[in-house]
Amino acid sequence: MICTQRTSAAAAAGHAPARRRVLRHTGRPSRSHCAKVAGDPSTSHPVPALSPSSVPPPAIGLWRILRPLLFRLEAERAHQLGLLLARLLPAALTAPSGRRHAGSDVAGSATLATRVMGLDFPNPLGLAAGVDKDAEALGFWQALGFGFVEVGTVTALRQPGNPRPRVFRLPPDGALINRMGFPNDGADVVATRIERLRQQETLRVPLAINIGKSKATPAADAAADYRRSFERLGELADFVVVNVSSPNTPGLRDLQSVDQLRGIVDAVQTPNQTLARPRPLLVKLAPDLADADALACARAALQAGCAGLVVSNTTVDFSTATTATAGMSGGLSGAPLFARSTALLRLLRESLGSSPVLIGVGGVMDAASANAKLAAGADLIQLYTGLIYGGPALPRTLLRGLATAR
Repeated sequence: MICTQRTSAAAAAGHAPARRRVLRHTGRPSRSHCAKVAGDPSTSHPVPALSPSSVPPPAIGLWRILRPLLFRLEAERAHQLGLLLARLLPAALTAPSGRRHAGSDVAGSATLATRVMGLDFPNPLGLAAGVDKDAEALGFWQALGFGFVEVGTVTALRQPGNPRPRVFRLPPDGALINRMGFPNDGADVVATRIERLRQQETLRVPLAINIGKSKATPAADAAADYRRSFERLGELADFVVVNVSSPNTPGLRDLQSVDQLRGIVDAVQTPNQTLARPRPLLVKLAPDLADADALACARAALQAGCAGLVVSNTTVDFSTATTATAGMSGGLSGAPLFARSTALLRLLRESLGSSPVLIGVGGVMDAASANAKLAAGADLIQLYTGLIYGGPALPRTLLRGLATAR
């Protein structure tokens, strides 16, 4: 079973500061630049033995017919069409069928249930941030079998993101490159949408909200900007992810310095600790950090009271893609990200011990890659690019593979 609990009694009650007692490191982390990238010859990263079993991943079920049609559209337009359909379909799809009501649905299998951060997850597979930035189709993701959903990235201010086109498929690699730049409706609008869902009691799985810095906000005011987002959204989430690692907002990754990161987390913790149930905070790290810098940032986050880390965001290193990427910019996700993100996940687990919560994301395309993330130390895992290629049937197909492996 996957029911390993890495939470203290205080953390199980929802008090993120309990994580401060988890750390077993001596001394304070050094002032880290957190800027060396995986492509830097001064760093070398171990590569896990297990890689996704098929690249590109096969489409599953009806997606074999629909994927070629949707892939004729520009990538972001196809994504918007998918979200539109997802908003229209959840009422029919979320009604329990006889099969699911009978308890035979793998998404609700007791074998896969796990308790993390004091929250009950029906299974460890979540939807990663970026798929549903504005929390528009939460019922649909639940219906697909996800054990939790992360929406966002949401910023304090509404913003359009970077110019289009800004999403590109690399089918031979099972990958995407995006340079979205956090387009979203803003914290107020997204909060109103989630408040309505909370009132209707339609959310049945844990909800994470991913928050980032508004592009218009100067770096010097970043901590206050994150705090504003949390003040509007934090109480509506089951846990909150602080995103300082997207490559598509100028200067954002500079916030991964130890001092900057500690300041941002402290700013968010101030309103968090006034809540009746403080929300667990996690920091999302870039895979392009050198190992020592990633560890320094991780330790800084944990010392500031974070419950754990999301490992990892997209990479700016395109060298693992076989598709020609000359002249392209943005963040690479999907199968080529698997090796580095999983190596970083394993390093953090081995270095930080069993207590911090780690969510593994990056290159999860099938049950084999999902199992590899769990074996590397992930408490929970997430899909994004794998869903684009595998289709809506992938979550339950993957979960059946996990259940069989148990």
